[in-house]
Amino acid sequence: MNAAAPDARMVEDVNPATGHAFFSIAETDLSRMPAMMADARQAQRLWAAKSFKERATHIQRMRRYIVEHAEQLALTVSQSNGKTRTDALATEVLPCALACNWYAKHAASVLKPRMRPAGTLLFINKRTQMQHVPLGVVGIISPWNYPLSIPFGEIVMALMAGNAVLLKVAAATPAVGRAIEDIIAAGDLPPGLFQHVVGSGSKVATAFFDNGINKLFFTGSVNAGKQLMAQAAATLTPVSLELGGNDPMIVLEDADLERAANGAAWAGYQNAGQSCGGVERIYVVAPVYDAFVQLLAAKTRAMRHGAGHDNFDVEMGSITTPGQLRTVQQHVEDALGKGATIAAQSQPTGSATDAGLFYPATLLTDVSDDMITVCDETFGPVIAVARVADEEEAIRRANASNLALTSSVWTRSNKRGRAIGARLESGVTTVNDHLYTHGLSETPWGGWKESGIGRTHGPEGLLEMTQAKAINWDMLPSKRNLWWYPFDETTYKALLNALRFVFPRSAGEWLRSSLALTPFLVKKMFTGWKTD
Repeated sequence: MNAAAPDARMVEDVNPATGHAFFSIAETDLSRMPAMMADARQAQRLWAAKSFKERATHIQRMRRYIVEHAEQLALTVSQSNGKTRTDALATEVLPCALACNWYAKHAASVLKPRMRPAGTLLFINKRTQMQHVPLGVVGIISPWNYPLSIPFGEIVMALMAGNAVLLKVAAATPAVGRAIEDIIAAGDLPPGLFQHVVGSGSKVATAFFDNGINKLFFTGSVNAGKQLMAQAAATLTPVSLELGGNDPMIVLEDADLERAANGAAWAGYQNAGQSCGGVERIYVVAPVYDAFVQLLAAKTRAMRHGAGHDNFDVEMGSITTPGQLRTVQQHVEDALGKGATIAAQSQPTGSATDAGLFYPATLLTDVSDDMITVCDETFGPVIAVARVADEEEAIRRANASNLALTSSVWTRSNKRGRAIGARLESGVTTVNDHLYTHGLSETPWGGWKESGIGRTHGPEGLLEMTQAKAINWDMLPSKRNLWWYPFDETTYKALLNALRFVFPRSAGEWLRSSLALTPFLVKKMFTGWKTD
């Protein structure tokens, strides 16, 4: 599925936990992009002609492959990304199987044609059907933090909606791209319908735009997203952007502190903190601040970080790229220089060595809003906890960010949690949980502000993979509409009567306008425009 030139440059996949390369793949020859696009369009026309039930059959074959090869897939993700095998199985492999099942079963009901009710008696003769037609060829540029589950969910949505897919995975995780090829091959799709592109993200994006990609789905940094959006503007190519998050967690005085501390540890340190929807900032009301910090510190110290591809007795793996490790280090150094305190860190275990890109799970207290780790996305295993006077201060500080992807509220009252959640500026708010909704196929994923535009997952994600199309027709045959030529004073008065018929100021006006309008309508409908 990867069209490489004979002398193509090889891209290596290096396990960030060991520093050792374990896989290599050739870069795609981008001069072949016009031919790849032509193949995709030809296959897409055949695929779009299939029923939802027929498409679902292919998707369910992929699900069976995922289930049968779950352990190998988890190992590949762990080696490529650095997360533990347990983490890979829970947050990457399992969601992929769930996605196959949900979209295969529900795409037809979400995307089926629907009749649109008439909005006024004036158009009682008109009928409208809303259709959702495939976009054509969809481009997906995916990140290294969830190299399997993020692109695969979008692939399944695109396929069930009737599209072809060109996928470019992150340069840091090419082995997962090959694993996705194997999953897709199990689905026995028409040749050319899915193609894996290997190479520089900017060069591949340019090739996509130059060759008429119908829509681009990108997950990555805010800056890269802005550059792609500017590039897409030249051809008005639609984009869906899932960018960054600096996600807040609010702990109220009536929270179950044990659950809150457990949830914070998982959602803040999972995937070595490299989750755009993970906890980065925690605002705890003063009465329970000390107790909460004590609990979270104990759990942080109890955590073990190390190579998770060959050791199940470890909670957290490595950072994925050297650049991201430097960012995490710089953010913590900045915080410490401005008065923050390291309240607790995890301990190395097993084969956590100098060769790996490891950074301990780190709990920061005494934080202030001028620290980079508070006001920007750290994207590492660092949690900053701040004391607030009450829920109003917590809401205000939680919303004081240019990023708005997810948030959470922790309270024993679901009613109170939902009420506060409605005031938080984020695409997703969870009560007494965090981060997990990315794994719910039925729940939309996406954010506000600079966290991006568009949605993936759920019905909203399926709709993003289509063009909305209205089909309108007359129930009864007619020669002319009310507002068609020729014009004369009678036409003008008829339009006035139509307005007063729809919006009468009295019962008498309604009766007079309807009596005056009816014969004119009948004449328009059944008499042609005589031009002799």
